[in-house]
Amino acid sequence: MFFGKQNARIRCMQNMHRIILLPLVLGIIIAASACSATEGSDVIPGDQNETGFTMGFKEWSSEYKCELSLNKGDVLQIEVACEDGDIALTISGKNGSEPYTGNNLESFVFTVTVSETDIYDVCIAGNNATGKVSIKKVENCSSGKSII
Repeated sequence: MFFGKQNARIRCMQNMHRIILLPLVLGIIIAASACSATEGSDVIPGDQNETGFTMGFKEWSSEYKCELSLNKGDVLQIEVACEDGDIALTISGKNGSEPYTGNNLESFVFTVTVSETDIYDVCIAGNNATGKVSIKKVENCSSGKSII
């Protein structure tokens, strides 16, 4: 009799271990997968607001897209620092205008002026790219103020 109750308790304890162990293992797997970077890439999002954004990346092979609301004559200053890989940039308006498209960008600073008021998609694509891209809206040329 005594051994029968003891065996029942042992079986109950073994079942309890499985019940506790399963969620614990699943939690560890989920936590580990959430912490790993996709495709071996690191993306460091910087400031993003209504006037622009900055992002850094290392061995990045993906695409990043954001929207900027711009007025006719607004000027975007674009700074590209490409250390390795390929970087592509496209700026296109919802109404169909495409003020800039570029592939295999090198390290340089340039400006783009938009010809119409619209919401613009800014799309940056990287192929094993390491570097930084910064886009910011500077003074409007038509306002009579000088551009930095």
